[in-house]
Amino acid sequence: MPGREHGPIPDQAVVGVLRPFVRATRPLLAGLRETDPFGLRGRVQGAAAEDAERSLKDKVLDALASVEVPGTSAWAAMEVKARSHWWIYRVGRFTTLVAAIPGLGGALARTLPVSAAVGAAGQGLLLVAIAGEHGIHARDHEDRIIELLAAVLFGRELALTGSLDAAEDAAADRRAAELTGDLGGKGAKPTPAKVGSAVWRLGRALYSVEDELDKRPHGRFYHEAFGMLPVVGVVGKYFGEWSGLKRAARAAEKHLAA
Repeated sequence: MPGREHGPIPDQAVVGVLRPFVRATRPLLAGLRETDPFGLRGRVQGAAAEDAERSLKDKVLDALASVEVPGTSAWAAMEVKARSHWWIYRVGRFTTLVAAIPGLGGALARTLPVSAAVGAAGQGLLLVAIAGEHGIHARDHEDRIIELLAAVLFGRELALTGSLDAAEDAAADRRAAELTGDLGGKGAKPTPAKVGSAVWRLGRALYSVEDELDKRPHGRFYHEAFGMLPVVGVVGKYFGEWSGLKRAARAAEKHLAA
């Protein structure tokens, strides 16, 4: 796949990093979006819920189905903007915390200084989720999502043709499996520890294009200044990453609308 030079890192190298990144987000986001362990998605609300003969279990499940989380009838009834908002304020807050507090990344966080890359990974994960709520899913529209990530995170306008040979495709799958880790197994359930580790692995993948990371949406200048202080700096870093995440989400919405 030919690439155009933008400084020291060609487009081809950026695509080579983003393709397995996008594929690795599939099982993670699928677990957060599609898991329906209690059959909440298909439960019908309304008159049936008033039936006094219904079991306590059914009543509890009906109550859960009214909660606006992926996999419920309430979620299915939400507008795209509201679902995107959920990803930002629920999942986005967690990935921001992972980026702000290296200890949440476990041993990997202690051995590899990729805090900026982890922040970019959290933003990238959120952008893939938002694209999915607009009907642009990683499995069917991979190139389009790569273009979205390149535009928002790196300020690059790519125009991919979808020309990927078998060897490149297999290599991207292998790399994606490495990044996914134990979240890629059949029936694997996302936990805070597993998600935190996965975000750090995604960050490690983006570290190979380190020179591009300063282009991603950031917080305000005072967030950076506060983040340099000892002890309390983690608070400034958190709010800086949180501000950058929301900016990335707004940029994604504009890009998708265009």
